[in-house]
Amino acid sequence: MTEKLYYKDPYLKETTARVVEVKDLGNGLVELVLDRTIFYPEGGGQPSDRGLIEGDGFAIEVTNVKERKEIWHEGVLEGRLPEKGEEVTLKLDWDWRYENMKNHTGQHILSAVLKKLYDLDTTGFQIFEHYNKIEVNGELDWDMITKAEIEANRIVAEGIPVTVEEFKYLPEELLKTLRKHVSKVTDRVRIVSIGDVDRTPCGGTHVRNTSEVGLIKVLRFYKKSRDLWRIEFVAGNRALRTLNELLEDYWSSLEEMPNKNRPLIERVKDLKAEMGSLEGKIEELRRELWRWKGLALIDKAEEIGHYNVVTLVEKWPMKDAQAFAVNFVENNPGSILLIAGENYVLFARNEEVEVSMKELLSKVIEELGGKGGGTDNLARGKVEAEPEDVLDVAKEKLRELINSSGDQ
Repeated sequence: MTEKLYYKDPYLKETTARVVEVKDLGNGLVELVLDRTIFYPEGGGQPSDRGLIEGDGFAIEVTNVKERKEIWHEGVLEGRLPEKGEEVTLKLDWDWRYENMKNHTGQHILSAVLKKLYDLDTTGFQIFEHYNKIEVNGELDWDMITKAEIEANRIVAEGIPVTVEEFKYLPEELLKTLRKHVSKVTDRVRIVSIGDVDRTPCGGTHVRNTSEVGLIKVLRFYKKSRDLWRIEFVAGNRALRTLNELLEDYWSSLEEMPNKNRPLIERVKDLKAEMGSLEGKIEELRRELWRWKGLALIDKAEEIGHYNVVTLVEKWPMKDAQAFAVNFVENNPGSILLIAGENYVLFARNEEVEVSMKELLSKVIEELGGKGGGTDNLARGKVEAEPEDVLDVAKEKLRELINSSGDQ
């Protein structure tokens, strides 16, 4: 069983250990079990540690640590494969670990404040590289969030000691003070206490004092389901980095506006209104283009049966081709439009036409190969042939369908 040094001293950045087991995962990846470790494995919402394992003739950049009965250290190997029993040096990516410790402790503070102020229970928590998320059961608004932030940052500024105790059996009086319920203790349970602010079971790593947490800042919150809200927040140096990224994005976006005056939301509304006006004009021009294109096409239509059949090889995306096709057949009674693009075919009919476009496409696919479907009025798909060949076969199959139905 690996000795968990990260629990004995979460501030230990470097130590030595011995290799217990080695797995070559291939592609330059390796997994190790050690007799002791300072690397925290992923769990309880906290990501695993990163860092280096170094030995004589090799180094492993640790990217993932997981506990599967034993604690496995996975990473990219440089040099020879380690051997069982060898001594290695472990070096934490301390900035990554310490920021995780700050953010995890910050979560305990924020969750305790939300419970105290609004009786909101935290039902989920996870640390990501650029933000953290918690999920609470209840309603939220910005005024509530602001009050919770002020109280959480007051607790940080107080410099309250953070302590960790392990219990095999939880005393009844302690159970009553826990923010998070413990249903059953199977081996040992770690209780993390922040003075009288919070007391909860947790397997993560934490700072010694709330003053180390730094700023706690909510970035956004939103309703995930009927009774569940998600809150995204940051703490420590990540809070400053994230806020600066948001401010840089804000001011850079404002600088791109024709009117550079704050607030940004008003400038966005101005642009949306302008875009809406332009989209209306574009739609007018598009329909005018369709009208003239339709007149030119119908003038060159081929009569099959008593229908006007138009074939067209088009470079438009299928979405645009479909919009034109629907408009064309609506405005041309007794018409059929067969379009072939680079990677699609599209068949459309006017409502007066009795031949099924779905059936027509099926017969074309049966001969040339491909796939597709649709309705009697409009069918589309992909056929494995050149566009001109597809249209030739489509006209041939259309004649067969018209002749078989007696619709001459």
